[in-house]
Amino acid sequence: MSVEDGGTPGLGRPRQARWTLMLLLSTAVYGAHAPLLALCHVNGRVPFRPSSAVLLTELTKLLLCAFSLLVGWQAWPRGAPPWRQAAPFALSALLYGANNNLVIYLQRYMDPSTYQVLSNLKIGSTALFYCLCLQHRLSARQGLALLLLMAAGACYAAGGLQDPGNTLPGPPSAAAAGPMPLHITPLGLLLLILYCLISGLSSVYTELLMKRQRLPLALQNLFLYTFGVLLNLGLHAGGGPGPGLLEGFSGWAALVVLSQALNGLLMSAVMKHGSSITRLFVVSCSLVVNAVLSAALLRLQLTAAFFLATLLIGLAVRLYYGSR
Repeated sequence: MSVEDGGTPGLGRPRQARWTLMLLLSTAVYGAHAPLLALCHVNGRVPFRPSSAVLLTELTKLLLCAFSLLVGWQAWPRGAPPWRQAAPFALSALLYGANNNLVIYLQRYMDPSTYQVLSNLKIGSTALFYCLCLQHRLSARQGLALLLLMAAGACYAAGGLQDPGNTLPGPPSAAAAGPMPLHITPLGLLLLILYCLISGLSSVYTELLMKRQRLPLALQNLFLYTFGVLLNLGLHAGGGPGPGLLEGFSGWAALVVLSQALNGLLMSAVMKHGSSITRLFVVSCSLVVNAVLSAALLRLQLTAAFFLATLLIGLAVRLYYGSR
């Protein structure tokens, strides 16, 4: 049974159990990001520079990969270090960096609710590049499952959580800031399409690299995060005057950085041993974790849209990975 059929080829029960545990852990960590970030707020705002958090996250991932290789958790390849194989990861880092910055610029041309709903189009773009670049064909059943994932994400973004103090539709953060009409400019729509295409391409391109190179995952991550640190260091330095690198950081902020670093390492393992499609399901299932933690920690209310989204995700998983 292949990964895309719901299993991992040639693995016994112990390794299959570890694979399942890793997917569950990745889902939990990914889903915890937004609630943890909300706990960092001071007077309704994040007290540190976002570029600082991204840079520290990349640096943490780089140090963890280097430590893994130094202590022998993953074997160093025999012979001379394959530094030439590092160059292709520069494009991965560039694509990820471009995507992270596009997210910020998109907010200028549309309201948060519109962005949250339409950004689910990246599920379709990932599937498109997955078929084109990796030459995988999706069955009609699998295609329907991905459409259900897109619908689930849009449904959750449109009103899966609600602040008890207001009755405005959309994400609680948007509602708390006051009523903002739904809108998107033509330039915003073009940027959103570009964002979705880059998101899908970056995921599939990185998966292609990781699977074609016969190198330990820790070494591949070392290449990727070295370029990531250099790129984000330049973006942070060129961002103009602002708070220092660690200014405004708290225990919650440190937890955000550590959880994001762990999430990045887990996602790289998912793409090397699974696929970009597996990653899409992890991200979609993390919505459930996000909602439950938001309800427990931030006192937000779960709405009917959340339960509908959960149902759609369950149906999508059953359609894609279930027995035919």
